[in-house]
Amino acid sequence: MATIFTKIINGELPGRFVYEDDDIVAFLTIEPMTQGHTLVVPRAEIDHWQEIEPAVFGRVMEVSQLIGKAVCKAFGAQRAGVIIAGLEVPHLHVHVFPAYNLTDFGFAHVDRNPSPESLDDAQARIKAALAELS
Repeated sequence: MATIFTKIINGELPGRFVYEDDDIVAFLTIEPMTQGHTLVVPRAEIDHWQEIEPAVFGRVMEVSQLIGKAVCKAFGAQRAGVIIAGLEVPHLHVHVFPAYNLTDFGFAHVDRNPSPESLDDAQARIKAALAELS
């Protein structure tokens, strides 16, 4: 059965994409730790990050680094946080988000009901930052 991320990637469920290539996508999470919290996901359904081919994992991290630069630029953050948790959805994904302090690194404090406008704004800001970085 397809994961929720595969359904988003295939357009069966809505997603606010900020990056796509043949192997990797990045889209906003619907429960951000900070505004701009983005998930970097391989198109292939791979559950455990330890089992991914090193070259594919390298691409996931390369895109995560690019998204990290973009969220810092877009939101004026000094740092970008990166977390691989893997407990929520059985499809490898890297959480990348603007980080302002250590309390930003916590799933207990996510915004469970962000406004569509804040998500649209975050998507536009990240895409603009990515365009500037290109």
